[in-house]
Amino acid sequence: MNALFDPRHLTRNILIGMALGAAIGTVLNLSGATPEEPGFLAGDLFQLIGDVFVRSLQLLVVPLVLLSLIVGTASLDDVRKLGRIGVKTLVFYIGTTAIAITIAMGMAILFRAGSGFQLDLDTAFSAKESPGLRAVLTNIFPRNPFAAMAEGNMLQVILFAILFGIAMCLAGAPGQRVLAIAKDLNEVVMKLVVVLMMAAPFGVFALVGKTFAVQGFSTIAALGQYFVLVLGALLLHMFVTYGVLFKLFTGLNPMRFFKQMRRVQLFAFSTASSNATLPLNLENAEHNLGIKRSIGSFTIPLGATINMDGTAIMQGVATVFISTALGVELGLQGYMMVILTATLASVGTAGVPGVGLVMLAMVFQQVGLPLEAIGVILGVDRLLDMVRTSVNVTGDAMVSTIVAKSEGEFREDIFEAEEPHWEEMK
Repeated sequence: MNALFDPRHLTRNILIGMALGAAIGTVLNLSGATPEEPGFLAGDLFQLIGDVFVRSLQLLVVPLVLLSLIVGTASLDDVRKLGRIGVKTLVFYIGTTAIAITIAMGMAILFRAGSGFQLDLDTAFSAKESPGLRAVLTNIFPRNPFAAMAEGNMLQVILFAILFGIAMCLAGAPGQRVLAIAKDLNEVVMKLVVVLMMAAPFGVFALVGKTFAVQGFSTIAALGQYFVLVLGALLLHMFVTYGVLFKLFTGLNPMRFFKQMRRVQLFAFSTASSNATLPLNLENAEHNLGIKRSIGSFTIPLGATINMDGTAIMQGVATVFISTALGVELGLQGYMMVILTATLASVGTAGVPGVGLVMLAMVFQQVGLPLEAIGVILGVDRLLDMVRTSVNVTGDAMVSTIVAKSEGEFREDIFEAEEPHWEEMK
């Protein structure tokens, strides 16, 4: 029983939970479970356990982002250094997103995604209205920071936290006293993260079990070409693009990086939520990757909000797939418009609920594709979303490591450690 709740065995326990969930979910699917009638186990018990677990993690997101950003910003002491770190982070996040969607569209065009596919537009899809640029920029600035926290508007929370941290830097002694309190509160929240991680295998088991029970493999077979292309582009971007950039800008071993990220990747895969994975990603960045908290507490929450390489890949493949299936020729100008729109949308719509579908709807509107076609690919979206989330959190950590190394805020001895020391977390 002690081994079950030992933080050192977290990876093993999550893998066991995933395997058991997939096996039981597949059995339930073969027994007749469907999205409309999932049955008691998948529809009630697994749903209950999964929802409670994800909610328990989501309750940490606002206090964790707020406190970690305030502490990280105030600890920098130099406002000019904060600006330099911010520019580096944004350049890498936007740059990797542009690379991601370019790879996705290139693969989709190369393999003629959508050719021979019979498109049925009877599938209903109700797209949320995509906000205009002025509305997006205005919505970044909160009128009431407490309302932003209550509503979970992370862009507004991030902006308020950064401004508050800058003010603490400029306030001198009073700012340092507030910083000491914020550091203590942040340590308490981090300890709560460690406590909740002990329940991760059970939450993972329920979430994966529900997904496999209601999705099964028949849905994947119907859209096999689309599924394989998106999955291939995601894996290529994660291991090749991230690996090359990591080696190029840090000189460190990319395989060591991926090994140190395995807990976070598995957790992101099972929850399909960057926000739910944020607490674990922050802990992992400091204690396993060697990123000092002054950097990680700024770059990783920002990445969880605006860095969406996985979603950009889905948009690229989906656009080519649907346009080819409909016989619509987008041309070079249309493809360039997709790349530009998706890259900018990864930042602009970060605070909008249902961001993946909103972003895809924006892209389709831009190139004149029918929004109803989005409903065709939704059947396999849940399973792909699990992989997309793993790519997103890996990108957050990769960029954070590059920025930390460039700023001298990196502990190589921790990065090179053979075994993570979860018991030493504070």
